[in-house]
Amino acid sequence: MSPSVATVLRALADLAPAAPERVYDVTRPGQPLIWLPDPNFCRRSREVERLVAADLLHRDDRTLRRGWGLVAGVAETAAGPRKVRFPLLGEPVRLEPTLRGYRVVPAGDFEITPLVEDRDLAAQLEVALELGGLPWLAGAGAETWMRTAAEATGLRVGEVDRGRRTGRASFPSRPPVLYVSAVLFGVRDVAGLALGDRLRAWAARPGLESTALAPVYGTAAPAEPAVDSGPVDSPLPLNEAQTEVVRRVRHQPVTVVSGPPGNGKSHAVVAAALDVVDRGGSVLVVTQSTHAADVLGELLERYPGPRPVLFGDAERRAALAAALEPAAEPEVTAATLAADRAALAGATAEVARLTDQLTGLLDLELLAGEVPRWAAVVGGLRLDVPGAFAPGADLAAAGRAVERARASAGRWWRRWLPGPPGRRLRRRLGAARTVPLDRLGEAVAAARSEVAAARLAALGGADPGPLWPLLAQARARLSTVLGTAMRHRGRGPDRWDDAARRTAVALGGALRAGRNRRRELLAELPGPALVRALPLWIGTVTDVEELLPPVAGLFDLVILDEASHTDQIRAAPALARARRALVVGDPRQLRFVSFVADVDVAATLSRYGLDNRVDVRRVSTFDLAAGAAPVSWLDEHYRCAPHLIEFSAHRFYAGRIAVATRHPGNETADVIDVRTVPAAVTEAGVNRAEVAAAVAEVRRLAEAGRVGIGVITPFRAQADALESALVAEFPVAEIERLGLRVGTVHSFQGSEAETVLVSLAVTDPVPAGRLRFLTDPNLFNVMVTRARRRMVVLTSLSAPNGLLGDYLRYAALPPDPRGEPVTVPAAPGRNGRPDVGVARGGATDAVVGRGGAAAALVGDPLPVDWAGELAAELVRVGLPVRRRYPVGRWTVDLCVGTGASAVGLNCVAHPDGAAAHIARHRALVAAGWVVVDAFASRWGGDPVRAALEVAARWPELT
Repeated sequence: MSPSVATVLRALADLAPAAPERVYDVTRPGQPLIWLPDPNFCRRSREVERLVAADLLHRDDRTLRRGWGLVAGVAETAAGPRKVRFPLLGEPVRLEPTLRGYRVVPAGDFEITPLVEDRDLAAQLEVALELGGLPWLAGAGAETWMRTAAEATGLRVGEVDRGRRTGRASFPSRPPVLYVSAVLFGVRDVAGLALGDRLRAWAARPGLESTALAPVYGTAAPAEPAVDSGPVDSPLPLNEAQTEVVRRVRHQPVTVVSGPPGNGKSHAVVAAALDVVDRGGSVLVVTQSTHAADVLGELLERYPGPRPVLFGDAERRAALAAALEPAAEPEVTAATLAADRAALAGATAEVARLTDQLTGLLDLELLAGEVPRWAAVVGGLRLDVPGAFAPGADLAAAGRAVERARASAGRWWRRWLPGPPGRRLRRRLGAARTVPLDRLGEAVAAARSEVAAARLAALGGADPGPLWPLLAQARARLSTVLGTAMRHRGRGPDRWDDAARRTAVALGGALRAGRNRRRELLAELPGPALVRALPLWIGTVTDVEELLPPVAGLFDLVILDEASHTDQIRAAPALARARRALVVGDPRQLRFVSFVADVDVAATLSRYGLDNRVDVRRVSTFDLAAGAAPVSWLDEHYRCAPHLIEFSAHRFYAGRIAVATRHPGNETADVIDVRTVPAAVTEAGVNRAEVAAAVAEVRRLAEAGRVGIGVITPFRAQADALESALVAEFPVAEIERLGLRVGTVHSFQGSEAETVLVSLAVTDPVPAGRLRFLTDPNLFNVMVTRARRRMVVLTSLSAPNGLLGDYLRYAALPPDPRGEPVTVPAAPGRNGRPDVGVARGGATDAVVGRGGAAAALVGDPLPVDWAGELAAELVRVGLPVRRRYPVGRWTVDLCVGTGASAVGLNCVAHPDGAAAHIARHRALVAAGWVVVDAFASRWGGDPVRAALEVAARWPELT
């Protein structure tokens, strides 16, 4: 018998890390505390500039804090004397430049120091703060509040300093002093949660077997995989694989998605979330970091749709609280929804109309392209099945009749009917009784091809060109209309009833409260009404457990992002809130780090009768989910130039990446620079020569006008040294202009930059442990895939081997061009044109007719290999050409030109049909290509005329 979900949660609680170590000093090494006489403003100084610069370099982490009630000195603790420097109250802030200095802007929650372990008292302290507001902290009553908070930390604070101080703070070595002042400081690490007690509380809650935890841990019988073949309407452009993810999420208990860096996972996540919300459900998106939550929030803002609740950020939270006020947004009425339906129907009809026009042209082109196939047999088909070629023949109806006859040929009831199947069809087509059904089908197909060729000739050929921009405009309008309709449906009368409206107003009040009080208020809100009124939430894995009501199955769908980087202990509370789960991750990137001992894991699994799926040391949340459901693989890469991704594509993903960014403008670009830094040594984990080289390289990039620069290294000590050097070298305004960031590879997972500078920070001879850490495949894969445009690698090694050596050798060579170059035109044939195979239909070249009325038409036959003929003529007029150029999962028939001015020519309709041709065109244009349909029918099969026209239009095309 499988263990229950509650049993699993109790085991996870036993394995959860203990409460974080008590942190008495919150400052970062080498960074000062700055007194703030005015808590809302600070003057410029060298120390302030260093703090601001360091914060900008770690802008994803929000390291800058404002604090009140600083306790500083030397305290006696159980572990002996400890340096003490911590504020009783703190909050993340940003500094906005002004003429005289910086304005201090809140950017996160108020935080009572975690040294106050009494949660009830912490909540009471927050309530007092809310009642008084920030000005109160500068008044006389604040001292009593601070003394109470200081006493609750367990430290003995004797002296109180009420003096007004400015500049950099310095403290003597004496017992802790309470400073009734505000300070500005930087932190690096934020303490995590102690989840053991919370997981035990979850284990006692009802309804767990109906949550996503049950299928993930195999405590419920596997459900039959649900299939939803319905259309996916999304304001986001989606490829086929992303669309399939959205369909799976609608009904499957667990959906798992993986893929390499830059593969559109975020688009799939947002599209799935919008789809579930629009179908009446609720969604929680859980991320690893505030930055990742911001990225998804910004992606949602680019497309109209339901407003998400981003509950980990003070500024976004304030904006949401304001939006929840009763008069903040117009009421969505039934009339509003009716108007949306009308607008959506009109926009959908326009897209369908233009798509039908394109499809009709492309179908004609595809059918006409079949004429050469039938050339050798069409004469016999005319004799055997003359009715298929007769004027007035209804070939569409005949084709359907052939398929019905084929379908019935093997049925058991056929033996009770006289004659072979299709007897009446044979009479209608003038065929003898002995003519097989397959022969009838061939005749109908050949006749349809001839009719299509004749129709194309009458139209002057198929030229979809004018329709493409009209379709793009219609799709853009449909996306806007659909997103607006989604937003309104999310606030429609069926969601915003009286209970939901009251809950939304209460939520607005909770969002304005402090962290502990907000947790209490949110826990009191009715869960169903809350997610009915506000169905889309985004937050970090920490914020989820800190702030959301602990209700099993609260959300219809929980999306767990970066699940390979998430351990089971932190993921469990999020999955407990899910009826269904979408788990997204990449096991080839950095995994979570566990400090649980093997002996503890083994003892716990044995005690609860669990298997190795609950091995929290080795099995990530992604691994766990991948064992419960098939993995959907997103293989197209949309981030960077080929040179930046192809090493990882082959080394870590076995070539399972289709580079959708490939273009002649970037295909051979050598965008990885390897700089050797000579005569370097590593001291205390720092390679000073590479630090100096990194600063010089950033300066060079700045002078070249580059922005969006990331500086990364595998090692913490090197990252700290790089940060210090960059802060000393570049003023704040320059760091902000450059978008300069610095950190370890771990801190950059999930991030990217236009240009990435990597400091390997190892020297000869390399200690074995340091080299193993550097060349860990998961870390290495993340390190070399953060850049969008260019990467610079600084190395002090002379001749590295293994993974690092392979990469440096790869980086030294630009990638090879793709496609098949056309260099020698075909030998001239009659009239100076190459000889090509032709197809002639008996006495005439084609048959033309409308509505089935056919007539003889004599004209030039179409060449068998039109793309080859056109390529040869384009080379003759001086244009470089390559055939079969790969772009992602598509192929461009002819790539004409070089560099950024190259143009794609599709010479035949896509063999998989009109839908595939339209999808290919859309994908190529989205990737930045200029795409032209150069079908033979446009020029009557004359490649010379076609090449001359393309050459004449070349300036316009490029």
